[in-house]
Amino acid sequence: MQLLHSLPIESVDLEAQGLARHEGKVVFVENALLGEVVDVEVTRNKSSYAKGRAVAWQRESAQRVNPKCRHYGVCGGCSMQHIDHAAQLAIKQRVLEDNLWHIGRLRPESLLPPLDGPSWGYRTRARLTARWVDKKGGMLLGFHERRSSYVAVMDSCEILHPRVSQMLPALKELLGTLTIARRLPQAEVAVGDPEPDGHVTPEQSRQSPVIVWVLRILEPLTPEDENRLRVFADQWQVQFWLQPGGPQTATLFYPLNAPALAYNLDEFGLRMPYSPVDFTQVNPSINQLMVKRAVDLLECEPTDRAADFFCGLGNFTCAIARSVANVVGVEGSGALIERARINANRHGLTARTAFLTGNLFEVDQQWLADQGRFDRMLWDPPREGAQALSQALSALAQAGRLELLPTRLVYVSCNPATLARDAAILVHEGGFRLRQAGVINMFPHTAHVESIAVFSRGD
Repeated sequence: MQLLHSLPIESVDLEAQGLARHEGKVVFVENALLGEVVDVEVTRNKSSYAKGRAVAWQRESAQRVNPKCRHYGVCGGCSMQHIDHAAQLAIKQRVLEDNLWHIGRLRPESLLPPLDGPSWGYRTRARLTARWVDKKGGMLLGFHERRSSYVAVMDSCEILHPRVSQMLPALKELLGTLTIARRLPQAEVAVGDPEPDGHVTPEQSRQSPVIVWVLRILEPLTPEDENRLRVFADQWQVQFWLQPGGPQTATLFYPLNAPALAYNLDEFGLRMPYSPVDFTQVNPSINQLMVKRAVDLLECEPTDRAADFFCGLGNFTCAIARSVANVVGVEGSGALIERARINANRHGLTARTAFLTGNLFEVDQQWLADQGRFDRMLWDPPREGAQALSQALSALAQAGRLELLPTRLVYVSCNPATLARDAAILVHEGGFRLRQAGVINMFPHTAHVESIAVFSRGD
């Protein structure tokens, strides 16, 4: 292997790789931070760039910390654990600003302070790969290794809910004893808030979460397998669901009287039940802060008509409904729309809400005009973004149909690149102003950048 000596690290990218230069070529250096001087073992050498890993430090950064997780460097889940928490936030903020400028040629008029919360034990949703590997002693259960399809050997996870992390070795042992161990490719976990109880404190409630494991099975369980699951469920106070096909086939196996999963939005007095295969945010603490910030930024009036596009199970819709005359939620999944209706109904919000099933990736100017005027809009698209909506809204502006344009639009994004693309359409073609933008630290220690942006017209 080629060794490069004393390379100064000039910047850090979103994958937590240091960037250096050697003989005019960019060198991506794993586990190196801004300002460090490192010796680099080259692992890949191309004509225009090289990749390598730091093997010795001539100068270390003050932002370097010791990773908490014993699996750091093997598991591919948390590439930024060696970076100080505040520095992680600064990197993500820079990524957001860089995308807005380089893709959209935009700078927000002001930056929002980062939304931040607990950085360990925060994750209440995860999909773990299960794989039988003879050479490694049988069943493996965990995330993939870094830049690999192999399953990391894990006996704990510092970002998962502590109760889930604690039971990983026992669950792996259980799955390895099943007769279908080689035909069980995945175990998905969801953790929910317990029902409020006036006899226990909030802290006691948090110690007794609702935990659901959904096992993806490619063959039926035997009676002996079923009994093993029941014993484990009773011992660890968890539920098992079985999924023989797609997500819609997931059904409760045991215990049959199990409480439903739900999460709380305390600021709005909402409790939101959901299925373990429904999409929900993985970080409930940050979700609470995010929903509050989004509703605050909308600046709703009691007479407003609002839209929540990509509404899911009503995460934002029900909160918005607390402060407007009416809100329309639109989502492509019929199952999620039905869940959103149920959530609105249980909180007495039926008269203030309406829900539509629709493909928001294919809407146009006419479809948007047919929905009538919305005073406020909230968009929360998946990684693909909301290009069709951005183009439809901008087309209405260019056609002079200003009466149909919202006064304020809040865009929640899980991909800064598609946010920047859509922001450019809204501003350069639709005449909106990018008032504010900032990051949401939904996934601490990872390279994932969640963000929120505010657009307005007429003010």
